[in-house]
Amino acid sequence: MFAIVEIAGLQYKVEQNQKLFVNRLKVEKGDKVSFDKVLLTVNGTVTVGAPAVSGIAVEAEILDHVQADKVIVFKKKRRKGYAKKNGHRQQLTQIQIVSIAGAEAPKAKKAAKKEATEEVAEPAKKPAAKKAAKKETEE
Repeated sequence: MFAIVEIAGLQYKVEQNQKLFVNRLKVEKGDKVSFDKVLLTVNGTVTVGAPAVSGIAVEAEILDHVQADKVIVFKKKRRKGYAKKNGHRQQLTQIQIVSIAGAEAPKAKKAAKKEATEEVAEPAKKPAAKKAAKKETEE
């Protein structure tokens, strides 16, 4: 089971107990956060949101705030004596997906629907059983 969720403006494919790095979030280390903008879920069946799936949220725990590796930006123009070197380190937050809450709801709906159809089918069987019992007693 997995879900596609939007976290800090970017979309990620997440599964339970998965660790990933996202853009820096303004929460403390050790806190739990919930992301409710779930765009797609796959739990036996595919559920696509328009634009988001309602009733489903992704729960995550903040593990750490870190910096990514340095990216060197080097600009140069030939024969002009122009060269510029710059670096950048992106601020990241490491999170671990705790659960995808509300994902069991479609299964529960299907089970309830199945039980309702079974209840409707059972009363139809009882009169037939009574007729068969009457025929046996007549003979």
